[in-house]
Amino acid sequence: MKKLVLLMVMALFVFAAQAQEKKGAEIIFKEKSIDFGDITQGDKVEHTFVFENTGDSPLVISNVAVTCGCTAPNWPKTPIAPGEKGEMKVVFNSAGKMGKQNSVVRVYSNAAEPIEKVSLISNVLPKGK
Repeated sequence: MKKLVLLMVMALFVFAAQAQEKKGAEIIFKEKSIDFGDITQGDKVEHTFVFENTGDSPLVISNVAVTCGCTAPNWPKTPIAPGEKGEMKVVFNSAGKMGKQNSVVRVYSNAAEPIEKVSLISNVLPKGK
């Protein structure tokens, strides 16, 4: 009987330890997209996406990929500590573009969700003469 009680107590400790496991890094963006509305062909628009590491491990952004050369991201290359915020600046150059544009930026990191997406949306109008 004592062995059974001891076994149950040990099992309880194992379950409690598993429940307290770290969740790792977690990236939460303040906003996932920004819509600039109508812009003129050739305009450059930019936005700084603010994010926070709400996890319990340092967040490391390993890469940021864009859908075309018209979009240029700049992101922190150093780890973001738990509870800290970071910024990622993205510039969209509308030269050679026309109509509705949705420039998607994929953020690769060590977060529990390893790929996050943010986007710049605009409607490119022709230049006036």
